[in-house]
Amino acid sequence: MDFFTKFPVMGRQDLRDLKKSIDAGFRDFSREFGESLETFFEPLLWFLVWLEKLLVATPWPIIIIVMATLAWIGSRSTKIVIGTVLSFLAIGYFGMWKDTMSTLAIISVSTIVCITAGIPLGIFMSRSDRAQAVITPILDIMQTIPAFVYLIPVVMLLGIGKVPGLLAVCIYAIPPIVRLTNLGIRLVEKEALEAADAFGANYRQKLFGVQIPLALPNIFAGVNQTIMMALSMVVIASMIGVAGLGVPVLRSISNQYLALGLMNGLAIVALAIIFDRVSQQYGDRLQKHRQGIKHD
Repeated sequence: MDFFTKFPVMGRQDLRDLKKSIDAGFRDFSREFGESLETFFEPLLWFLVWLEKLLVATPWPIIIIVMATLAWIGSRSTKIVIGTVLSFLAIGYFGMWKDTMSTLAIISVSTIVCITAGIPLGIFMSRSDRAQAVITPILDIMQTIPAFVYLIPVVMLLGIGKVPGLLAVCIYAIPPIVRLTNLGIRLVEKEALEAADAFGANYRQKLFGVQIPLALPNIFAGVNQTIMMALSMVVIASMIGVAGLGVPVLRSISNQYLALGLMNGLAIVALAIIFDRVSQQYGDRLQKHRQGIKHD
């Protein structure tokens, strides 16, 4: 405590000046490039709005059939398929269908964005120890910083709306897919790479023919964790204009509607369980397939 009381006034003034300069610099940046950033993310907004409208407009039997089919393709489990069908029937019965479709849209788009950006970044990390040393602390910060903090710069740059919420979700959810892609490729055995070299494979052939296929179990584990983290951001993202199950949960908190918050919270849990079980089962099947190849 003595240190802080004796800390020079000039030092505290320098810190205040530094904070003010950072705030002013960010405001100038947002005013200068905010419109350009909005234009850059316009296709992403268009795709998100299109997918949300498509899911909302599609008749519920078709949605349930599609979800059951995807659950079967991913898990090959009758129990998971039945659980998926019953969960969506319950969601529709309790009047949460439209919000659930909006949540599915934001989760689907954010997962696609995370996979598109995260897997190449993980591959880049696996090729260079220096890149891994630089990117790993950044991923640590992204995973440990409070989720509300993401909203501040995003909202200042892009305002309130779907795209800022989507970007906040992606920033929070992308680290697992990057980490596990890097880990999976680094865990590929040297014997497999040596065999590929012996057959004259070039870098591209080794990457797409050996390393990525053998790293798929880890990559899908990263996809699983990315989806779970994206779902956990649904309620927070609703604070800046993202439609979905988070909106009624937020409304129930402000108005003390216990039943409303509980039902929509359980709907989020149901989606999380479905996605978790399906992706986990698919990853386990990939792992068994990989082990079978090794055994052969």
